[in-house]
Amino acid sequence: MRRFKRTLVAAALATSVMAGTAGWAAGSRQAAVTGPPAGTAAWRADRSLHRQLPDPATAPPAGVAAFFDSLTPARQHELAARHPLVVGNLDGAPLPLRYEANARAIAAERAAARARAADPSRPDRDRRAAREQADRCTRLLAPGRQILAFDPRGRGQLAEVYGDWAAARRTAVVVPGSDIDLTTFDRARDRYGTPAGMAGALRAEMARQAPGTPGAVIAWAGYTTPVGLGPDAATGRLAQAGAVRLERFLAGLRTPHAPAVFCHSYGSVVCGLAAHTLDAGEAADLVMLGSPGVRAGSAAGLRTGARVWAVRRNGEDWIGDVPHVRLFGLGHGADPTAADFGARLVSSAGAHGHTGYFTPGSQSLRNLAGVALGSYTPER
Repeated sequence: MRRFKRTLVAAALATSVMAGTAGWAAGSRQAAVTGPPAGTAAWRADRSLHRQLPDPATAPPAGVAAFFDSLTPARQHELAARHPLVVGNLDGAPLPLRYEANARAIAAERAAARARAADPSRPDRDRRAAREQADRCTRLLAPGRQILAFDPRGRGQLAEVYGDWAAARRTAVVVPGSDIDLTTFDRARDRYGTPAGMAGALRAEMARQAPGTPGAVIAWAGYTTPVGLGPDAATGRLAQAGAVRLERFLAGLRTPHAPAVFCHSYGSVVCGLAAHTLDAGEAADLVMLGSPGVRAGSAAGLRTGARVWAVRRNGEDWIGDVPHVRLFGLGHGADPTAADFGARLVSSAGAHGHTGYFTPGSQSLRNLAGVALGSYTPER
């Protein structure tokens, strides 16, 4: 009974913190973007190869990989040209082909955005948003960028590769938390709290520590994230949808070197829900940073073949003020940095705030790169 009362008090406090920090109204309810992208109907109807193309909704990544391996390069490029949004987001397809397809899809989105911006019948607000979208697309088309996923539906989803994934011997994937979408993926403000900033900084630090070891990092913003501190951030609804997408994404990377997966804030909830599907071949490490909980009571409870790490919060991270409870659908459970959780701890010395773990020059970033390189010694 005493334990139950403590749980009720903690749940009430969690609600108070959420409401008091920014207010429930600060977070709008988001519709999770799931399922295959636009253009899937045309892909399913395509009989140009005189065979059924793998269904983007149901074909496992290994089956998709086998299908593309059976095609000549010319046939692969033809499919990418006819169905860029499908091929660009098809887990299991060759990565260079996905880069090519996404460049086509982004160019098409830019053309459509420019047309909307030039349409005098549209309200000024819509035309301004269209111009901003066209500008974003132009930045994504800059030489050297490797866009691994691009889906403009809803708030937009994106994944980008930093480095040569095929040649890399040490790899990592960054899974971000709330308020990340196509518009904030690589914003200039709070840069090292964005997927692009985190991934870029991590790859640079990996190269600094191990210049003779080829490395690559993916920034994966491939799910619908919560906006603000509303109910979406306190429940697992969006994380459940994101976990399914993360599972498929990791399974489709086709690499002999399983990545370390860095899961920040609400992204750690996504990773926690996906963990039981990941063996050591799909994720060598799961690293929870600034986590509100991972919907498991312990590292063993994640039932994963990956090593589980947690970044010790510094005193400035506001996530430390949110009680780690789970009750009536609210909250995400135990603190992964707690001693009885059983994760390997990573020091966050030098980091500041909730989004400072990847700040260049910090001991925190050096330690995270050490985890990705397999050279970091845990605190316990």
